[in-house]
Amino acid sequence: MDPSSNSAGTTPPQNLSALPMSATSPMWVHALANGAQVIIRPLGKGDAALERAFIESLSAQSRRFRFLGQISCPSDDLVRRLTDIDYVHDVAFTAITDVDGTAREIGVARYSVSADGQSCECAVAVSDDFHGQGLGTLLMNHLIDIARERGISEMVSLDAAENFAMRDLALALGFRRESDPEDSTQVIHRLAL
Repeated sequence: MDPSSNSAGTTPPQNLSALPMSATSPMWVHALANGAQVIIRPLGKGDAALERAFIESLSAQSRRFRFLGQISCPSDDLVRRLTDIDYVHDVAFTAITDVDGTAREIGVARYSVSADGQSCECAVAVSDDFHGQGLGTLLMNHLIDIARERGISEMVSLDAAENFAMRDLALALGFRRESDPEDSTQVIHRLAL
């Protein structure tokens, strides 16, 4: 993967390009349907404040869909676990945009590899005010590409059955949907890679 590649063919906005990342990290710049420019790049320890603000900005329903349970305020431990990514067993990409001169995380997608190394469980969340702009698709496409490059054979997502936006996204990306045999309020989305 070319670290300097960006599929939008544009350069990152200057005030966002200074955000923490290593010289070898991939970074992509995209324009969303609403015209907003976003940088998608690996999430890291230096992003704890952005990640906390992102989670806190989600509606109660979006937090419930993302964490499959209600959480009002992310604990320090949760934020640490979400940003302490080893990029061997876990991969996470964040989407950053500029809001009035300040970097704001507006989406994140991640996966964690299973113990056998053959499959991974993924999750994606997008800020409520950026739903319907194509960001979930962009984040997931980058995540799927990395999983394929690394030889993972299946991507799995466990989701709330009433999360229709996730259902639509998963189906558009080629995932198949099945009922969770252990919990009727959840569904499992599977994608053969």
